[in-house]
Amino acid sequence: MDQYISSAALANHALLISCESNSYIPKSMPPTSDAVLVICNSGVKHDIGGGEYPVRVRQCADALAALRRLKPGLRNLRAVSLDDVEEAAAEGILDPLTWCRVRHVVTENARTARAAAGLAAGDLETVGQLMGESHVSLRDDYEVSCKEVDALVEAAGGFEGVYGSRMTGGGFGGCTVTLVRSERAEALVEYLREKYQEDFEIDCQPFITSAGEGAKCLLVEKK
Repeated sequence: MDQYISSAALANHALLISCESNSYIPKSMPPTSDAVLVICNSGVKHDIGGGEYPVRVRQCADALAALRRLKPGLRNLRAVSLDDVEEAAAEGILDPLTWCRVRHVVTENARTARAAAGLAAGDLETVGQLMGESHVSLRDDYEVSCKEVDALVEAAGGFEGVYGSRMTGGGFGGCTVTLVRSERAEALVEYLREKYQEDFEIDCQPFITSAGEGAKCLLVEKK
C-alpha cells in the first residue's frame, strides 16, 4: 500500500484501495480548516519481513484453507462474512487463535467500507470511532500492536477535539495517526510530546499533516 499511495495519492483525499482488483476510489478528506492528521512515532522499530509478520500471513492463509471446507470456492478472506467465521468456529473448523485473526480481517474490511461512507458523508465522529475500533482489533485480535503504540493511541483518544486514533503501518511498533479538529491540533502535539516523554523518555516527534498529492513529474527549466 505504501507504493500505491505514493504513486496514486490525490491532495485532500483518502484512497479506498481494492487489493483484489488493483483499483482505488478517491474519498474526500475534510478540509484542513475543519480537521487535520497528527502523526506520532513510537520510536519502536519494526521489521515486517521477519518475526511475527510472516506468522500472521500464514495464519490468514490457514484460515482461508479451513473456511474453504465450509464454503468451497472462496477466493480470499474478503469474500468471508462474520457469520461465516462464527459458523466455522462453532463447527470446530477454526481454532480460537485463527478465529481471532480472521475476525480481525473480516471486521476491518467492514470498518474500511464504513469509514469510506463516513468520509463521503462528512461524518467525522463515525470515522473517528471506526479508527478506535480498528486499533482495538489490531491490538487484541490481530496482536500487532505494542505498549508504546497503545499508550499513544490511548493518550490521543482522551484528548478534547480528537475524533479517533489508531496505529498505522505494518504493526509491531512504528507510528500512530490521529484525526483531530484543526483548532486543537497544536495543543494535541504538545500534549502527546510531553506525555510520551514522561512515560517512555522518548520524543514521539509529533507533527501535523494532511492528505497530499502523490509522486509526480516536475518540469525543471534549464537556465
